[in-house]
Amino acid sequence: MNVVIVIDSLVGGGAEKVMLTLAEKMAKLHHNITILSLASNAEYDIPDIVKVDSLFPDRASKVDRFWQRKNSILRLEAWFEKKQSEIGNIDLVLSNLDRSNNLLARSNIKNVHFVIHNSVNAELARQKKLGPFSYLYLKKSKQNLNGKSLICVSKGVEKEITQGVLINPSAIATIYNPFDFEKIRQQANEQNNNIPNEPYLIHVGRLAKQKRHDILFAAFAKLDKKYKLVLLCNKPAKALKLAQQYGIEKQLVVPGFQQNPYNWIKHAKALVLSSDFEGLPTVLIEALAVGTPVVSTNCTFGPSEILTGELNKYLVPAGQSEALANAVKQVLVDKPNVENADILKQVQAEQVALQYLALAN
Repeated sequence: MNVVIVIDSLVGGGAEKVMLTLAEKMAKLHHNITILSLASNAEYDIPDIVKVDSLFPDRASKVDRFWQRKNSILRLEAWFEKKQSEIGNIDLVLSNLDRSNNLLARSNIKNVHFVIHNSVNAELARQKKLGPFSYLYLKKSKQNLNGKSLICVSKGVEKEITQGVLINPSAIATIYNPFDFEKIRQQANEQNNNIPNEPYLIHVGRLAKQKRHDILFAAFAKLDKKYKLVLLCNKPAKALKLAQQYGIEKQLVVPGFQQNPYNWIKHAKALVLSSDFEGLPTVLIEALAVGTPVVSTNCTFGPSEILTGELNKYLVPAGQSEALANAVKQVLVDKPNVENADILKQVQAEQVALQYLALAN
């Protein structure tokens, strides 16, 4: 099959990483895969087996705004027309993130499914705080998905959309994110001299309000001072400045974005997620896969579908640093064995790739 995955950019983020994993696995199953990034900038290493093209020569941050939209859609349609003349009919198109969705939803391109990576309601609530223009842009972006085929990354996201009134899709299903466990475990065993020798906790995620580094830092300040906190994030200087407010800056290790986060995760005493909302937080599953215990806010959506059975005692209400600190203390005492977590059986890359490929039928 010919498959095109469209995404806003390949700058470090969860959705970008998910789609690179999916593309690589589909290509290994002998399908012809192209990732079309709206922006030309990329932080992730691109697998040799996957073709990547970019539509615009820059960050493409405003290409879906009303004054540029018509030209952007024409450019997108021209790219697809050229691609089809080279390889034949395109069987499956997967659109990811708002800018890509806004262009594809209004285009004449066929066989498109829109992947929803986050809680729609939580995104809108967050955007409302940024002012009316930001909120209306996002609300309209979500309404553009009316009458479209949606793929949700967790059952929580699917339920929210079907029970809400904002989006009325033509079809909706849940497909969990794909994980190449063999590759993850291989990278987890790679030597890295930058990893601290002292015991540490780890948080992986960009410095964004959604991730609630304030709650993370407040919780960490309540823990034994022997622990370091490793932050794999995109704005180290900003993170250190925030940490000063909680008196923990000397305990922070901030190496910045890492191509291979897995050896950092493997050697941590626990991974902590402090988010207000997610779709399906991939980092929780990656931690479980390399045997690292996890503590997470029970945010919408994903953590409660990942930390099931005995692991659900490490879920705490969002926005509560005291509860988060107590759960971290508990997990450090318990040292639970996490490598047989139920979720790991449901997210193997090949299984997920086949579910996506079945959409073309």
